[in-house]
Amino acid sequence: MSRSPSAPVVPAPLLTLDEPSGVATSRALIPFEAAILANSDAEAVAAWLQEYRGSPQTQRSYRREAERLLLWLDVQGMRLCELRRPHLDEFEAFLADPQPRELWIGPVKPRHHPGWRPFRGPLAPASRRQSLVILQGMVSWLLEAGWLTHNPFRLMRDKRRRLDNRRSARVERYLERPLWEWLWNWLNRPLDEQASARSRTLWQRRRLVFGFAYLLAPRISEMCEARLSDLMLREGRWWWRVVGKGSKLAEIPVPPDMMQLIQEACGHYGPGESPGYSDGPVLRRLDGKTPLGANQLYRLIRQALGEAADVMEQQGGDPLSVARLRQATPHWLRHTALTHQAQAGVELRYLAESARHSRLDTTARYLHTEDEEWHRQQSRHRLAGSNESEAE
Repeated sequence: MSRSPSAPVVPAPLLTLDEPSGVATSRALIPFEAAILANSDAEAVAAWLQEYRGSPQTQRSYRREAERLLLWLDVQGMRLCELRRPHLDEFEAFLADPQPRELWIGPVKPRHHPGWRPFRGPLAPASRRQSLVILQGMVSWLLEAGWLTHNPFRLMRDKRRRLDNRRSARVERYLERPLWEWLWNWLNRPLDEQASARSRTLWQRRRLVFGFAYLLAPRISEMCEARLSDLMLREGRWWWRVVGKGSKLAEIPVPPDMMQLIQEACGHYGPGESPGYSDGPVLRRLDGKTPLGANQLYRLIRQALGEAADVMEQQGGDPLSVARLRQATPHWLRHTALTHQAQAGVELRYLAESARHSRLDTTARYLHTEDEEWHRQQSRHRLAGSNESEAE
């Protein structure tokens, strides 16, 4: 099953989110004591993924990481049962630099499109750690299920540093307020009087997308699934009813700025479109009726961030800010929203409700106030002869 370096095979999707086959056709591939029915590693992993069917977003995220490992093993000519401790270092190095790049990395495409690739780019250290955390859990489950006989992740000596996700670092993937304000002003730049109807629709939709992401801190899937009928008026205030991660129902306060953006969008969508009454999607394609898909929304946001970076660079802007815009992903907007709410003084309990976090320590990652005060006080520690006023 080994691959020839001169004839590399383009990776193709392995895992669906459907139920496994259910009845195994060949006992030769099934460990004698296995508590699951599967004919292959892919089917065994699919059985594990079914345990997360109540959390579609988590299930898709876990599938992505498991699929990358199975595809890498396939290229090595190996099965999961052959995974050993040294292979984990090789796999982590691969996550940091998937090669050959043209075979592993590409833009977002539907899963069965010929241009689909497992990676959007090399994984940063935090993403690699998260991948190993997920895969450790998967292998532990398959060990318990009798599909595997050992878990090489447990042999990692620096396991506490690499695989212990209980102590999370501060969230750093967000746009600081001056950069966000520049971006929002750029999104609101006036259109030319001769702009076409299509250009005006695109301009309005971009503002709605970024305003939605910033004001309500949704996940991409939640934005795509949001409908006008999910908005409720109660005691003169608007609320957004959303079913989020883990199928948890929440009601989030909708600020006036968001309602203004929605009202403007309804004006574009046509007569009869109104928040709280009509059932159409909040975010729509250019036909004004069809909802935006998650992949299209992801590409729309990345394209806007890329264009903004180009403009800032042409204007001679700060190179670090330009790089930050190029690096940003749609999920950064959620981090930006929650971080800015925390900086504005929103209490932790309300911030956790807006984020739909089940644990306050998860939400606490967005609090940077103590870091700022610590840095301010530490700056008083100076070298002899320094100007102390500079520390203030």
